[in-house]
Amino acid sequence: MEPDSNTLRPGPPPIPGDQSGLDMPTAVPDAADEDNTREKIGVARASGIIALGNITSRVLGLVREIILSHLFGAGIAVDAFKIAIIVPRSLYDLLIGGHVNSALIPVMSDYANRQDRRELWELVNALLGIVLIGLLGLVLTLELLAEPIVRLVASEEASSQTLREATDLLRITAPALLFLSLFAVLSGLLYALKRFTLPAFGASVFNLMIVTITLLFADEIGITAAALGWLVGAVVQVGIQLPQLRHARILPRFRGVLKHPGVRTIGLLYAPVMFSLSLDVLINRPFSYNLASRTGEGNISYMDWATTLIQFPHGLVATAISIAVLPTLSQQASASKETNLGAYKDTLSFGLRLATVLILPATVGLMVLATPVVALIFEHGAFTASDTEVTTQALRLYLVGLPFATIDLLLVFAFYARQDTVTPALIGLLALIAYMITAVALLPYVGFLSLMIADSVKHILHSSISGWLLWRRVGGLRGQALLTTGIKTLAAALVMGAFTAAALYGLSQIVSAATLPGELIHVIGAGGSGVAVFLAAGYWLRIRELHWAIGFFRQRLTRT
Repeated sequence: MEPDSNTLRPGPPPIPGDQSGLDMPTAVPDAADEDNTREKIGVARASGIIALGNITSRVLGLVREIILSHLFGAGIAVDAFKIAIIVPRSLYDLLIGGHVNSALIPVMSDYANRQDRRELWELVNALLGIVLIGLLGLVLTLELLAEPIVRLVASEEASSQTLREATDLLRITAPALLFLSLFAVLSGLLYALKRFTLPAFGASVFNLMIVTITLLFADEIGITAAALGWLVGAVVQVGIQLPQLRHARILPRFRGVLKHPGVRTIGLLYAPVMFSLSLDVLINRPFSYNLASRTGEGNISYMDWATTLIQFPHGLVATAISIAVLPTLSQQASASKETNLGAYKDTLSFGLRLATVLILPATVGLMVLATPVVALIFEHGAFTASDTEVTTQALRLYLVGLPFATIDLLLVFAFYARQDTVTPALIGLLALIAYMITAVALLPYVGFLSLMIADSVKHILHSSISGWLLWRRVGGLRGQALLTTGIKTLAAALVMGAFTAAALYGLSQIVSAATLPGELIHVIGAGGSGVAVFLAAGYWLRIRELHWAIGFFRQRLTRT
């Protein structure tokens, strides 16, 4: 049950930037305090919007995979489709996808903070011109060389029929690369202008189009419907951004675009990020999959299933808060060149505290509920109880590193906001070396589970180095109650975990988990009661972000 509403304060308590974890007597707020409060409300609201967009996208992505498996099964059609989308998707991730958070939003936020918005429109038009020229040429290359590209990407065991079908499908999906890239530029612009709603749901619309068109036309054109949905989804994803850009002066520019100072800055910022992405694609992924495959049949699947579950809390908390806070951090970092870092440190600390308050209970709750959650989602058909046991082990080891990965993403974005992409890239290289050494060293003792342990070690090391370096560069974050918030949240989360474990045990004595309704009752009953306990414990411990969030939503509900 939720805390008694009579114990709630009439409104959200203030969240001062440089005070201890205790609530302080309030005074008449000045303009700076009001601006600070508005920024925090904006970050919280944007985080909620982005989190909702993330979970909607992931659910629709799961629906997409279910539909493909239901309509076509595991065979030539789906294999050909997977080959046909991996090429444009990989090129997008490498050439433009990584630009959005590391370079586009920080640089565009800097331009958006200037008095003359014409400079921002000039930058955006130059970027659109580069995308149109460069990607049109790349798409044309994919169309002309589709067959040899498919043969290069596909495995040696792929049949000739799979290769032929994949070639035809690639010629349909290739143009999506252009529209995905246009969406990246436009969504980066909207995030820089702090307009979060439409870009947050871009991926949801993309997956919805694939699902819809596949269902409508699969009977007539088979797997081609899914490829067509991929292309239409990319186009519609761009189109839905336009209502929030109706007052923008958008007209792609083609002459002299590489000389634009903003374009050069984005290129310099992205070079280290591309280096990191290349390390991940060329070294980290092959290393992990190769090691997993050597340790036994099915281990790659266990790793992927556990990773899928980890991505939900990470996307809802880390990604949502980091993207929501990035435009404000970028503008404050730019302004701090002439003034001081006070506002930047306040916003960063608020994001770190908010992430801590959300990710610690999510981690503890998923740790306790790992077995019933895995069973509920996966243990059907050929997926057995022994598969659930191994996947649960992998999941729990990944969870050790989840809080550090969440904090680390915010710290990396804090570097990006200061237009520093070199430092995170170098830290990432060091963390990758530590990951590989740990995995190989532990492999003889724990088998493929060494990969999960190594992943947690990587995140702990990366976040520790990032935090230490950022602390030195900004002059510390003293007075921001980070440690106090962490200790209180951990205490509330552990109380929640103990109660959830007890509730799960009690439910198991009453309701069997052998059926789907029983699994649902175990997960929802134990998990829901745990959330209520965390809210009560956190409110009693006076966790400021929790007080503030409850008061904020209470005010919103009262107004409606």
